[in-house]
Amino acid sequence: MPIQFDQLPLLTDFYEFTMAYTYFKENKHKDIAYFDMFVRTVPDNGGFMIFNGLDRLITVIENFKFTKADISFLKKTYGFDQDFLDYLLNMKLHLDIWSVEEGTPVFANEPLVTVRGNLIQAQIIETVLLICINYPILVTTKASRIVYAAKGRAVMEFGARRAQGIDASLEGARNAVIAGCVGTSNTLAGLKYGIPVSGTIAHSYIQLHETEYEAFLNYCKINPTNSVLLVDTYDTLKSGVVNAIKVAKDYLIPNGYKLNAIRLDSGDLAYLSKKARIMLDEAGLHSTKIIASNSLDEFIIDDLILQEAKIDIFGVGENLVTAKSNPVLGGVYKVVAYEKDEEIIPVIKISDNITKITNPGLKKLIRFYDNESKKALADLICLADEVIPLDSYTLFDPDYPWKKKTITNYYYRLLQVPVFVNGFLVYNRKTTLQTKAYCKEQMETLWDEVKRLRNPHNYYVDLSDKLWNLKHNLIDRNKKV
Repeated sequence: MPIQFDQLPLLTDFYEFTMAYTYFKENKHKDIAYFDMFVRTVPDNGGFMIFNGLDRLITVIENFKFTKADISFLKKTYGFDQDFLDYLLNMKLHLDIWSVEEGTPVFANEPLVTVRGNLIQAQIIETVLLICINYPILVTTKASRIVYAAKGRAVMEFGARRAQGIDASLEGARNAVIAGCVGTSNTLAGLKYGIPVSGTIAHSYIQLHETEYEAFLNYCKINPTNSVLLVDTYDTLKSGVVNAIKVAKDYLIPNGYKLNAIRLDSGDLAYLSKKARIMLDEAGLHSTKIIASNSLDEFIIDDLILQEAKIDIFGVGENLVTAKSNPVLGGVYKVVAYEKDEEIIPVIKISDNITKITNPGLKKLIRFYDNESKKALADLICLADEVIPLDSYTLFDPDYPWKKKTITNYYYRLLQVPVFVNGFLVYNRKTTLQTKAYCKEQMETLWDEVKRLRNPHNYYVDLSDKLWNLKHNLIDRNKKV
């Protein structure tokens, strides 16, 4: 039976079901709890992440429904009783979910998605929520670093054949475009997400003709407006570029067309691009662009630009779609509070590893912006009922609380927005291109020092006094226990 990728109630670690069953038998399944999804560490030692994956999560939550086949499998797998299985079969999610919007720059330990619901419903979506969010954040962040490294030059996503699965190839293309890539080679992603696709010829096409010139000529006769020629099949400078220029002179220009671009896919890209640019310019082909590919990443692109490579467009594949240098995002989903007698009771996870100690309670995430530059100043995690003044606010480093800074002349906004209320979708979903535009706008609010590839500036994410005191009181109380 084919898997429906948007209807996945069994896509969860099995302990979610054993916990759910135990809650049910304890008659605690109607108790209300709050969970936060957050990321402990920014990948690649970077200065920021790009939040993504909300759109997929919405689809999964809207379609979350156990089938009789699901229940039959659970019945055979474990000794769940029929009352619990009937509960699952008839269950409809009535969750409240708040989330940061897709395309927003975010930072470590910030609550990105917050879920409120009964213990079974809020717990059982943990795995699929993390699947929906972790990979998109990872690849969108990687793509954003690559786009930043390109310094205004276009970046194409070329990673479909290297992606770790069909779904990853599609999601990877979407994530890359949201981060600023101009398009993808993935045709299905173009259809599914309404994003630009492009592509021309491979080495095999050239090899299956008698000569490189014949291959270029025949291709350009049939595709004159898509004249991008791959020039490194045999010898880039002595053959490929020479034949591309010859086809431009022999056919394209006389018939009212132009040679759009050549593509370099091997060799010393800096050296070859400089030499190719000279050859093209001497032939009068000043508008012909040079595209480079071949296992590129943000650091290689940065080096190529430092070496003054004459590359106009970068095609980036496996290092982008797999986030190869840091292929796992440590996004987690932790309980932070529960309700008792209409009161929200904060809870905390304590660990000898300081980075694993959670921030308790129902919280809100605030971003301060400078009124003059419109740049982001800092983020604040505070309790949901706190009122933040508009005239001045004193921030402090939660790890070194004696380090303080008072800010003025600012405005702020809440980064999380309501997505589901009692199971009903209240969020207006955006297209991929709308999200791309929003991401570009938000990235411009970050200082370049935060975005730089190496040793980025540490953007401050602070806790309010009230939250910091709550956290340390709970730590002290639990240590005594």
